[in-house]
Amino acid sequence: MNGLDATQLALLTALLERRHAELNGQERVHSQADARELAVQEIETSPADKATVRLLNELAQEAAGLHHQQLRSVRHALAKIADGSFGQCEECGHPIGFSRLQARPEARLCIACQTRAERP
Repeated sequence: MNGLDATQLALLTALLERRHAELNGQERVHSQADARELAVQEIETSPADKATVRLLNELAQEAAGLHHQQLRSVRHALAKIADGSFGQCEECGHPIGFSRLQARPEARLCIACQTRAERP
């Protein structure tokens, strides 16, 4: 499977499954916190307090979006393991190095393609 032996693949699969479980656990906590946050918004407050609440809500929404994106990336990587295409760069088709996958098991691009994608 794209230069990965069975031991390496098993390690990366375990990392992804653990990360998936962590993200799912955080999602449940966020859902409960969102319910409490809605109750706080309904309370009459001063304009300064309203600005603070608005800022906190925007930060919470940004964090939730990042969390959702991370969860989607991990699910995509697990699906690629299942279909046999895990470890292959989605841009050039070359194998993604094991050391990169250890650091970011959900990586979709090899180092060279990721570097090109990040250039302005």
